Amino acid sequence: MLFLRQVFTITAKDLRSELRTKEALNASLAFALVILLLFSFAFDANPEMMREISGGLLWLVFAFAGALILNRSFARELVNDCLDALISSPVPGAALFLGKVLANYVLLLGIEVVCLPIFGVFYNVRWAQQPLWLALVLILATWGVCVVGTIFSALTVNLRLRELMLPMLVYPMLIPCLMAAMMLTTPLLAGQPIQGDMFAWLRLLVGFDIIFTSLAVVLIDTVLIG
Repeated sequence: MLFLRQVFTITAKDLRSELRTKEALNASLAFALVILLLFSFAFDANPEMMREISGGLLWLVFAFAGALILNRSFARELVNDCLDALISSPVPGAALFLGKVLANYVLLLGIEVVCLPIFGVFYNVRWAQQPLWLALVLILATWGVCVVGTIFSALTVNLRLRELMLPMLVYPMLIPCLMAAMMLTTPLLAGQPIQGDMFAWLRLLVGFDIIFTSLAVVLIDTVLIG
């Protein structure tokens, strides 16, 4: 119970800090909307083409917008040496890490919920045909993105070019997660439920989340101390 209380305390602190300034939230949402608008002009939004590219297009937008949120995970703690104070506090590194992952998770899910109806309007896609399956894919894939992004945010927090290095490190690691999310989202947006061979991609998402969450929790103390 103490561990969970510490996790939720870190989550609440980060959410209050972000909602007070809205720096990453406004930048991420604006970036996602601009990309959706530009892509709507770049592609011929006929129904057949949109069925083929909808999942990939949607997750590219989410991945790019998420980088702006994830980059702020530990960078906001650099002011007044707050990061050093957090590391030296009695809060375990795992609780600190999971608290920041949850805060990023809530923020990124909020961006995705806002973008989905706008995506449907711009691209004439009925995205709510399989709401439960789509919600499951969003929950699993977004968690994977946040776990990997947060651990690399801690790794690059002291680098001068962290805004450039974070995407370069994160996106290659996210290839299995994003590929599975795209392969599942495309038929879901077309109204098809997850069935047959598609469950292999769902299992890949679950396995990715479990493996990378476990590795990140084990390695976070080494990353923070280093």
